Amino acid sequence: MRFLVTGGAGFIGSHLTEYLLRIGNEVLVLDDLSTGAQRNLEFASEEPGLQIAEGSVLDSELVNRCASGVDGIFHLAAAVGTFTISQKTLESLQTNIHGTETVLDAACRHQRPVLVASTSEVYGRNTKIGLTEDDDLVLGTPLHSRWSYAEAKALDETLAYAHAAEHGLRAVIARLFNTVGPGQNSRYGMVIPRFVEQALAGEALTVFGDGQQIRCFCHVHDVVPALVALLRDGRAYGQVFNVGSSEQVTIEELARRVIAITGSSSDITHVPYEDVFGPGYQDTLRRVPDCGKVRAQIGFSPERNLDQIIESVAAQARAAPKPALKSGG
Repeated sequence: MRFLVTGGAGFIGSHLTEYLLRIGNEVLVLDDLSTGAQRNLEFASEEPGLQIAEGSVLDSELVNRCASGVDGIFHLAAAVGTFTISQKTLESLQTNIHGTETVLDAACRHQRPVLVASTSEVYGRNTKIGLTEDDDLVLGTPLHSRWSYAEAKALDETLAYAHAAEHGLRAVIARLFNTVGPGQNSRYGMVIPRFVEQALAGEALTVFGDGQQIRCFCHVHDVVPALVALLRDGRAYGQVFNVGSSEQVTIEELARRVIAITGSSSDITHVPYEDVFGPGYQDTLRRVPDCGKVRAQIGFSPERNLDQIIESVAAQARAAPKPALKSGG
């Protein structure tokens, strides 16, 4: 089969592309390279089954052309990361809402099944242990940019659900809970690669706030097969599924585990939220999924634990080429 992967040069998208190619499919990647990178697809530079279209999901004509020649669509393209969202709020909203609308319209026009990647961020401040897909979304004021990403992704879900209900679109939504692994970029605020880079450099690991925030992390190699299985399962259309791990860790403990696993001598320092994101920043104390629904649907169960995730990120960071030193003159 041939699949379109929007955002296919990004972190999750490139891993998904690699997996699809490995199991015998062809892939058309659509990416504007704003947060993704061509180097993420270098593994398939000689792969005849890979085609790359550089462009934006906001370009309806381009998206239509791409959608017309595939059997299914994985929509992962989005403005991501806390730094990106806080610094480019309006641009992020346009990409995340209108981009999804464009992809869904094209999927409808060409009658292609589509998986829309959503996020655990839509749950907002709901601190229930074991969040289920029909739990309430508890967001802060819409006047605060902190919640703009969650608002946009929630609207993406509504758009996908409405297309499925009103137009018969074969759409499935996956709410991802902190997908991590090799190749993830710390530049956009992703905590595990940031901690690993700081630890390997011997720098203090910067924990935002008091470090008691609880999160769950899932390896990208566990997530990607689940996305493929959901798109291929006709029973999943018109539904939303949490996809993640339920292994809980505080950010403070995460920093300590990164230091231990990397053998670093780094310390931990706490940085107030307002020093990073400006005044009034709001965070969620706890975000833990219940993934019983996706387990019942496709048998999803993460194979890798948090220590294995950290080890894989550290191994990739150690193997990455270091920038050459400039000679004096």
